[in-house]
Parts: sequence; C-alpha cells; structure tokens
Amino acid sequence: MATAPALRVVYHELHVTRRFWRSSVFFFVLTPVLYLGAMGFGLGGLIDEEQGTVEGLTYLQFVAPGLLAAAAMQGAGNDSLWPVMTGMKWMRVFHAMVATPLAPADVFTGTVGWTALRATAGATVFLGVAAAFGAVPSAFGLLAIPAAMLCAAAFAAPLTAYSATQETDQRFPLILRLGILPLFLISGTFFPVSQLPGVMQPLTWLSPLWHAVVLCRGATTGSLGFASAFIHAAILVGCAAAGWIWGMRTFTRRLYP
Repeated sequence: MATAPALRVVYHELHVTRRFWRSSVFFFVLTPVLYLGAMGFGLGGLIDEEQGTVEGLTYLQFVAPGLLAAAAMQGAGNDSLWPVMTGMKWMRVFHAMVATPLAPADVFTGTVGWTALRATAGATVFLGVAAAFGAVPSAFGLLAIPAAMLCAAAFAAPLTAYSATQETDQRFPLILRLGILPLFLISGTFFPVSQLPGVMQPLTWLSPLWHAVVLCRGATTGSLGFASAFIHAAILVGCAAAGWIWGMRTFTRRLYP
C-alpha cells in the first residue's frame, strides 16, 4: 500500500514526465495500438477468413487483451531498468530523495507505484481504442484496466529491486531480449497456449504475463469466473509482493550504506 511519503515520489515523477511524456505515449499507447492494427486487422483478417474464430472470438477480440497486458509488461520493463540506474547511480536522484525525510522504502514504493500508474493510464487509452474498433465485446472489459496495473506491478517490483543491485546496465538488454520478449511470444498474446508444444504448456504458469493475459481476456470477453480470476490475480499480487520485499532490502542497502 502506498504511503503518503511514497506518493510524494509519484508526484515528483509526474512533474518530470510532463516534460518527457512522449516516451510514455510510445511505450504504453502507440506501440500496442500499432500492433492492434497490424495483428488484429492485418493478420486477423486472414485468420478470420481461413479459420473463422479463435476460441470462439474474432482474432481482433482475441489479440486485443493480450496486447493490453503485454504493453503493461513492456512499459514496466523499460521503466524499471535504465531509469532506476539513473536514479541510483548516474544522477543519484534517489540519494537526493533520502536526504529528505523520505526513506528508501518510500522511494522504492513510489517508483514502482508510478510505473503501475503509467501502465494504468496507457491501458485506459488502449482499451478505449480497442473498444472503438469492436475488440471489447463485454462491458466487463473495464476490469482489464486493473488487471494491466497488476501486470505492471508484478514486473516492475522485482525488476526495480534487481536494477538497484547493478553497477552497470550491461545486463539490461539481455533481460529485455531473453526475458521480456520470449514471454511476449509464449504467454498467449497472439495465439492460444494450447498451440504450444505439450512440454511447454505447463511452463506458461510460470509467466506472470500469461496470468495477466488470461485476466484481461476474461474481462474483455466476460468469460472468466470469479475463482479463476482470483487465482490469477493472486499470483500477480504474489509476484509484486515478493519484488516489494526484495526491493525494500536492495534500496535500503544502496541508499543507506
């Protein structure tokens, strides 16, 4: 739960972003909308013509919630690597923050909270565009917004905690290429996980993105039961909580040496 001091960090990030908001629009809104147009209408037109439906949905309706969750993951990944290195080492903004009454826990919580907030704003805009295209057949689609927020927090908390332990950014591209990108491809974003080889299908349970995709798709189609939604949401909350505990320690060690 965000505390009042942590909200001050969020307020600071909001003022900074007012000058650099274009990058947020690109990662959280423009990129997924372009994917939606290319995959939902371009590839989707071919799939609908040849196959008819995917799990009872048009391909546009199938892929839109997957892109919504994936955009939250990708945005959180980018926000939790180089910006954290900037605050911790390159510009030492975080050190300046703890020179005030803010504690390292406040800085960490506010940083992750801001990432989740940006993902929420991006998800709201994207969902509106998707609904205008007819990709959200259920009124429960609004629940995809908190699902995207949980997805962002589930990635932002552990990645922010990890970034605080690093002295250089040499490993960050590997995280994006060998971690984020594969999850983007195998977590049910573009095709049902039932199409994966049998040995890989159980591994999707280890992907936070898959749980977020299931939540978002269940919301936009109104097909997810309460018990199933609770399980998937609990797993995402667990990932965020584990990252939060780790982040409390890493930020405290780095900012209070």
